[in-house]
Amino acid sequence: MTDDPLNAFAEGLANEIEDAVSGPDAPTPFSSEMFTRIVLERLEEAGHVDAAFDLHQEGYSGRASYRIDGYAFDEERGVLDLFTTLHVGDVPSAKLPAADVSRAFERALRFARAAVDGLADKLEPSNTDASDLARRIEQDADKITAIRITLLTDALLPSSLPQDAEWGGRLVEHDAYDIVRLHRILGEGETRSDITVDLKQLTGGTLPCLHVRPGDGGYEAYLAVLPGDVLSRIYHRYGVRLLELNVRAFLGIQGRKSVNAELRRTIVEQPSMFMAFNNGIVATVDDIVLEKDAMGREHISKLLGLQIVNGGQTTASLHRARWKESIRLDGVEVPVKIIHVTDGDLSTMVSSVSRAANRQNTVQLADFSASDPFHQEVETLANNMWLDDGRGRWFYERARGSYLAAEQKASYRKTDQQSFRVQTPKTRRLSKLDLARYLHAWSGLPFRVCLGGQKNFQYFMQRMKDNPPSAPDDAWFRKLIAITVLYRSAERLIRLMKFPAYRAQIVAYIMSGLSHRTGGRIDFEGIWKRQAISPELEGLIRQWAPQIDVLLRTTAGQRNPGEWFKKEDCWNEVRDQLPPLSDPLPPELINAGTASAAGATGKAQELSAEDYERVRRCMEISSQDWLEAAEKGQQSKTIHWKTAGICRTLASYAAGGWERKPSPKQARPALDAINAVRQAGLLDRDGVEA
Repeated sequence: MTDDPLNAFAEGLANEIEDAVSGPDAPTPFSSEMFTRIVLERLEEAGHVDAAFDLHQEGYSGRASYRIDGYAFDEERGVLDLFTTLHVGDVPSAKLPAADVSRAFERALRFARAAVDGLADKLEPSNTDASDLARRIEQDADKITAIRITLLTDALLPSSLPQDAEWGGRLVEHDAYDIVRLHRILGEGETRSDITVDLKQLTGGTLPCLHVRPGDGGYEAYLAVLPGDVLSRIYHRYGVRLLELNVRAFLGIQGRKSVNAELRRTIVEQPSMFMAFNNGIVATVDDIVLEKDAMGREHISKLLGLQIVNGGQTTASLHRARWKESIRLDGVEVPVKIIHVTDGDLSTMVSSVSRAANRQNTVQLADFSASDPFHQEVETLANNMWLDDGRGRWFYERARGSYLAAEQKASYRKTDQQSFRVQTPKTRRLSKLDLARYLHAWSGLPFRVCLGGQKNFQYFMQRMKDNPPSAPDDAWFRKLIAITVLYRSAERLIRLMKFPAYRAQIVAYIMSGLSHRTGGRIDFEGIWKRQAISPELEGLIRQWAPQIDVLLRTTAGQRNPGEWFKKEDCWNEVRDQLPPLSDPLPPELINAGTASAAGATGKAQELSAEDYERVRRCMEISSQDWLEAAEKGQQSKTIHWKTAGICRTLASYAAGGWERKPSPKQARPALDAINAVRQAGLLDRDGVEA
């Protein structure tokens, strides 16, 4: 491996792509498409893209060609992202020709134009991914305020990109990730430095400021007044990347969803009073570029590594007013305090400023720190939990880029490098986004998973904040890895089945469906020991996949499928029509009996399809009916007090939305009890036949 960090990163990425396309289960034999898929996944983990999907589509619109390699659609900001790829497949040695770069951008924009002009009706019926995207662009054309075309390449970029332009009243932005930028973001883990706000380019001028130099503290401060329209345009370009990572989960769910009523009223009715009524924003920067006017007064020209650590709600509200509700921001001025750390650790200062600045509002300190212990404990478990063979373990990438850093560290000595690759291959790398995706799917939240990695992770962290989990232990970690193995096995099988579209969504709904049908109970320990699922469980997934695909499309009706899958109503409809289980069951389901059910024999209870059917029937009964059956059944001595206790337990499960599910051992006596109470005429509503 080369000593040059950039070339080492490029070689590692090239090797990963080569391994991926040469494997027997490769989703695509084309390295360019695999490059797009891997880079989009990594950029999503880094927070640079959100809910981005790889989709290679090329063709002709008239005599001119179009081509895209991926897309994302940010409804909140009305931004359509189109990705185009120029994959070289070699270490970076030369710059791409400027003509090739321009041509790639032109072809991507041409796809959007063709989509608005009815491309969906001209595509092959089997090409549902591309036709659904084209139809969505056509239907939502009036809602698209900007099109951002992003070039992905493993080569070097020319010195400049095409200038931003306009098309049909929409802003057309040009962005690119070449191998240098990818290395900086994915290899070195730097993201703040990738945000550069050039105020002269953005507004045509600089920003007057008051420069404050405290005597001690290791920082400088700048007080300024930023036009509301400029702040909304900055957010329009960078989105949640502007929001300091510790508060992103809070702001992503609550801050971007609605315009604060008072803020909106001020913007509409008294825009000139906005500065008087609003606390403004607090931001940090890695660096700041100043210019002096003829009078020697300082003006801000550029902000490098900008992070808004307080005022995210204000920022998102102004953006929504401007871009979603078409409210003019003329006269709206926002007070801003910018902190530039000159001596000390910027991350520590950012965290401290975040905590201090946000104590005054509804963001609690738990928003900043609740997730850290959890992820640290998962990382510790991964480091200490060896597989049963004693030779391998999983790598939990708590800090982005830590896997690559560990891999590079191991490469300094050949023996260490070999050990690292054997112990923790890339196939056993688990990121925070992976963890949230897998656990949410198994928890019956496939519609959250379909929102994309970053948004799903935001909801995951919010759920942890609202309902703090118990500290992860060894058994919890083995279960996590078992779910991971099951999820990735389902992904592999769905890829091999060549569904024309929505493969990721099918996987998420299959996982939630299996969890619901089994009451969330399968033989996790067996999967952990084997690090694989059985051929019988693979067969069940193959059997379910086309049925889930039909259910998803049928329930969508005339709605846009991709958007429908993100709705809880979609899951509710699919859940009520899930395929049944039948004997013989896969061994993971047969051996899912609890240890307590084993009794003195030491053998786990073997389950049947009938056992799982009873669990399903239990979850069709309301909390009120379970509670009424327990109270009336015990009072009349129709059922034993122990059985009444089981009914009360199921009543609490039902009240909690069945987040906890009944076990097969609970289901049989509970159903017998509710039917006994019904037959005795003590239950006002019909029960369910056992």
